Amino acid sequence: MASSVDIYNQHPLHLDPSSKAISLSSSHSSEAPQISSELQTLNQLHRSLLNLDPPNTPPAPLPVNPKRSAQITKLRDTANTAYRKANYGEAARLYSYAIDMALGRPGWEPATLARDELGGLYANRAQAQMAQQNWPEGLVDAKSSVDCKGIGNVKAWWRAGKCLAEMGRWEEA
Repeated sequence: MASSVDIYNQHPLHLDPSSKAISLSSSHSSEAPQISSELQTLNQLHRSLLNLDPPNTPPAPLPVNPKRSAQITKLRDTANTAYRKANYGEAARLYSYAIDMALGRPGWEPATLARDELGGLYANRAQAQMAQQNWPEGLVDAKSSVDCKGIGNVKAWWRAGKCLAEMGRWEEA
């Protein structure tokens, strides 16, 4: 015997134009009491949604916080200066702070902004790790940079290959 899930019965529905309430046609309402009950629940939900205070949509998201972008840029510039002075450990630490700040962006800010920032920061930290001959850490950062920004990120691809070669992983390089 077929279960109720296997059987499809089409019932004529009626839409009240003024209240937008849905009901079964009067000739079929006695045949399907379960459907009538479900339609009553649906209509009750519709009425409660209509009674919400306007506006029924969330407010527009806040714009990008320029202070956060400025702080990330300042940290990156300070780390670049430390790298040029051959202070590689300090540069890696400052890049890490900038990465943490970029990862802390609120979810409503554009994801492309965070990806672009992170792509550059990971690539720079990979270079600082490579200067200290921290090949596995450099590889992780280079791959993270490629994950953030795969196209047009030649430096990160090269750094990942260099780290793999230095670790003797020729096939992967």
